[in-house]
Amino acid sequence: MDTFKLKGLLILAVLVVGILFAAPSFFGSKEVPEGWIGPKEKIKLGLDLQGGMHLVLRVVADKAVESRMNSTVSDLKAQMVKQRVHYSQVSSDSPETLRVALRVPDDYGKLADLIGSGYPYLQEIDRSSKGGTMTVEYRMSAQEAATIRSQAVEQALETVRNRIDQFGVSEPSIIPQGDERIVLQLPGVTDPDRAKALLRNTAILEFKLVDEEHSVQDALRGDVPSGSYVAYMKEGNQPILLKERAVMTGDLLDDARMRIQSTYNEPYVEISFSREGGRIFERVTSENTGKRLAILLDGKVYSAPVIREAISGGSAIIEGRFTDEEASDLAIILRAGSLPAPVEILEERTVGPSLGRDSIYQGFLSMIIGGLVVVAFMLVYYKFSGLIADLALIVNIVLILGALAVLGATLTLPGLAGIVLTIGMAVDANVLVYERIKEELRLGRTAKMAVDAGYKNALSTILDANITTLIAAIVLFQFGTGPIQGFAVTLSIGIVASLFTVLVLCRWIQEWLVNYQKIERISI
Repeated sequence: MDTFKLKGLLILAVLVVGILFAAPSFFGSKEVPEGWIGPKEKIKLGLDLQGGMHLVLRVVADKAVESRMNSTVSDLKAQMVKQRVHYSQVSSDSPETLRVALRVPDDYGKLADLIGSGYPYLQEIDRSSKGGTMTVEYRMSAQEAATIRSQAVEQALETVRNRIDQFGVSEPSIIPQGDERIVLQLPGVTDPDRAKALLRNTAILEFKLVDEEHSVQDALRGDVPSGSYVAYMKEGNQPILLKERAVMTGDLLDDARMRIQSTYNEPYVEISFSREGGRIFERVTSENTGKRLAILLDGKVYSAPVIREAISGGSAIIEGRFTDEEASDLAIILRAGSLPAPVEILEERTVGPSLGRDSIYQGFLSMIIGGLVVVAFMLVYYKFSGLIADLALIVNIVLILGALAVLGATLTLPGLAGIVLTIGMAVDANVLVYERIKEELRLGRTAKMAVDAGYKNALSTILDANITTLIAAIVLFQFGTGPIQGFAVTLSIGIVASLFTVLVLCRWIQEWLVNYQKIERISI
């Protein structure tokens, strides 16, 4: 087999593959012909074409700093008891400050050593003595607070991404913006309220013992025992008295799944712990047999069952008269992990499916009209050679759509604009070649010599023009966001497809005509 025929087979193979990948986008993945041997994935449509939600979230990073300080307060109390530092109070008046009241001023040295070794990010800002006691005030370093805020945003970004992925949104766009904002684009979302609830929940899971030694009624009247507080059940809003200290938290969670009770056919959430969490849960249940253990999510008590016996195996259930959707969403939130800080929805836009359909119609209409005008011009101006260029243009569009499908790229409205621009650029290279061929023919060259010289002389100009445009498209993709990236993707694919159709496909057809069909006069 000679080189020319091998080249023809390779071109045919590229065309067949392009058609196989592009066809589902025309027929629909569920409407491809019976026995279709190619892939059935169609091009994914972006938010502006498919409809969906656009959200701007703000991570309340100060809450992460406050949570860290509260954790420090709790841990410092335990360490001071262990080191026999006599104190009367440890409190935090603001997210970044901490105050320690010492009953024995001579213990200041022990406190300073404890802070220096265990909490180096706390800086002493004030110390005063009054009535035989000493009060020392500390502030979290600016560097530590900035690090916590930055980590909170990064962790929130990852948690939001995990939740959205498990929610089943196709090709979501999740982009950080500034220091505390996250921009979300969720194509195809039909239930905005459910999506917002999924994003808002911080999902802090806690297990706390019920305080059964004191009266909840007395606590409601203001007589709250030390170390306890009043919480409320999720269903019925009934008050319940809980111990402040959590015996377990959700950071030891390994998995969460929705299940259906066989008796009442009601959904619940089954959770399983890591190996360490399983050991702790077994110890907690064995030490508190006969007591009630409350399960809280974001401060609300979902259930408070009595511990009948030690629970081994590292699993538990959360009940709360859920609907199937609520139980499924709760399992998603728990699997994805808790948010390090609450998030606020600053901006919300919903793009309806009808607007998406209108955008698709207008975009494809512009592409068809532009394509027909270009086709007509090439036929009138370049005659039969223009027909070859038009064939290359159709192949170009098929290859673009096939490449978008195989790469899993998302087609947006600016992406359609990129395809329309490519239609014009696709014939531009053919115009350069054809004008060179016409020059050679005017000089008296034969058809074969004119074709060879035309492609050879136009090659450098075509490559220069397309490569510089490709570089610009790559830069747009690298530094752009959402819509700009969609434009850059289709433009880049279109440039590569244009080079193939002009320099390989069209040249092969022209060479086949002058070399094998022995055409002595080119219709150009």
